[in-house]
Amino acid sequence: MIFVAILLLIAGFVALVKGADVFVDGAAALAGKFGIPQLVIGLTIVAMGTSLPEAAVSITAGIKGNAGITVGNIVGSNILNILIILGVTALITNVAIQKTTFKYEIPYMLLITAVLLVMGMTGNEITFIEGVILWILFIAYLLYLYILAKKGNDSGDEQSVKLYPVWKCLLFIVLGGVCVVIGSQFVVNGATTIARACGMSERFIGLTIVAFGTSLPELVTSVSAARKGNAGIAIGNIVGSNIFNILFVIGTVALICPVPFESRFVIDTVVAILCGVLLWGGTIRHKELRKPCGVVMLFCYAAYFVYLAAM
Repeated sequence: MIFVAILLLIAGFVALVKGADVFVDGAAALAGKFGIPQLVIGLTIVAMGTSLPEAAVSITAGIKGNAGITVGNIVGSNILNILIILGVTALITNVAIQKTTFKYEIPYMLLITAVLLVMGMTGNEITFIEGVILWILFIAYLLYLYILAKKGNDSGDEQSVKLYPVWKCLLFIVLGGVCVVIGSQFVVNGATTIARACGMSERFIGLTIVAFGTSLPELVTSVSAARKGNAGIAIGNIVGSNIFNILFVIGTVALICPVPFESRFVIDTVVAILCGVLLWGGTIRHKELRKPCGVVMLFCYAAYFVYLAAM
């Protein structure tokens, strides 16, 4: 039974990563066909597309009555995105940070993570009304991106968009979406089975295994960008994905059903806030993320993982 669950988990992760990649290619190409600026595509479709696995897994878990995975998945992914993905990327090359990301997007990420913490501490769950509030904050973020694009602000590197015929774009979107949905079903079923069989909590599974699996697109994107000399997009995409994870994913699940927020998630959410502070502090002097800070990030994640394993 455990062996089958592990196979389901692996197959689900593969489907999630490949599905998200195909979906992003199709959506970005279709947006390009309609003349949508590449800046807008990069800040929305590409950045949010890498968060599709988190969205699919969390929404599927909510529908199936396993919403306990949701907060662990999102908070765990956000911690992993900063400490592991940016930490590894910084070891490969110095990672430049855009002025708008430093001045507005990182502070906004810290703000909404603090909002999530307050929501979770008052009632030990994220309610429908709080889901609406998260969605309002999400719409405000989209308006900010729209204004940024209208001003022609160069907040990130241009995203290269492949050109496909419209029919192929639509095919990619449908196939990618189907893979993401099926993959999310496999991941939720596999992770839940493993957790119950091994006596592990949904919190631990969500914060580690599921968080790592659903963060694979961000990891692949950032490391690939670093190797190609385009690491400047990494921080913006990670911060954008973290914002999307909290506001859209948790907000959407809360609209479907109340999202449990265990008391132990308070520490995890505080860790997520500290990760954002570390990123902000690590880039304040040189306006880029350098190797020493990357090493510190990786050590911090190792310490956090030891804490989780000991609980």
